[in-house]
Amino acid sequence: MQGSELKNKAEQREKKYARRLLGPLTNYRRALAVLLAMAVFCPANPTALAGRLSKDRLGREVMLPDNPRRVVALAPSITEIIYALGLEKHLVGATLYSDYPARALGLPRVGSYVNLDLEKIVALKPDLCIAIKDGNPKAIIDRLEDLKIPVYAVDPRNLDSVMDTIVSLGRLFNARQRADLLVRGMSFRIQRVKQTLVDLEHRPGVFFQIGVAPIVSVGTNTFIHELIVLAGGENLAAGSVPYPRYNWEHLLALAPEIIIITSMTKAAVFEQVKAQWDQWPQIPAVRDQRVYIENSDLFDRPSPRLVDALEVLARLIHPERVGDGLK
Repeated sequence: MQGSELKNKAEQREKKYARRLLGPLTNYRRALAVLLAMAVFCPANPTALAGRLSKDRLGREVMLPDNPRRVVALAPSITEIIYALGLEKHLVGATLYSDYPARALGLPRVGSYVNLDLEKIVALKPDLCIAIKDGNPKAIIDRLEDLKIPVYAVDPRNLDSVMDTIVSLGRLFNARQRADLLVRGMSFRIQRVKQTLVDLEHRPGVFFQIGVAPIVSVGTNTFIHELIVLAGGENLAAGSVPYPRYNWEHLLALAPEIIIITSMTKAAVFEQVKAQWDQWPQIPAVRDQRVYIENSDLFDRPSPRLVDALEVLARLIHPERVGDGLK
């Protein structure tokens, strides 16, 4: 009995010692399990995953994720560029009127580019938002940054800056080869238009109408002005006012040789506008039947399709040189 009691006491001492030794280890394992669970179930902090600093078009140093996976485009032009690069799998949200290509219509909407919905953007859990320098509200951009959602601003406003944006986004998405290929194709088509229209003897006066009531055109500091000039025309609305308004007295004095009408309204309204011009046969464009109604989609935003718009304008302004051979 005495030997048995000694054995029992020894076993009890071993168990007591084991509890003291294993207790801290058990707590450690529990803590480790909690940390693992947090790593699995808690969303990662985008800033923590960021791998590189890059300066955007606002001059800010932005910490970017190495491989953006969930991207919200904060303007229709950005959506178009991402699709043109074949990177649409990264898009989880876009703004209203992001309607090209048609597949973009299925993306969740986060408000218009001038009236962004912060709550909807955050709900999409992006690891990157791409903004435009002029147009997106700075207050929303700052709030997204406060929430640790990186915002990279670009500034597509004409052909050169659209191509610059393509290169920047290609670098951002690790798709430089795709970006270079797209830019080379655009550059080739632009140069082809320039070569076709070299040594012009006459640049017809062009009135480009983008607004119906009131009549609105485009001034010098617009990408449509650039397209008109490259296409061999003279923009009759050139000047410091970006989108000047006109009455019929002004238009009669301008005497445009070519009138191009675009608008976001329906085709039936286009025909009504054209009928208004037809009331003034003394205007050269009306007299010579050079009033054209064109698809506004090509001219609405600074995207890769600006080259399509350039080719359309070149054919309308100088059919004697361009014809249908640009495409």
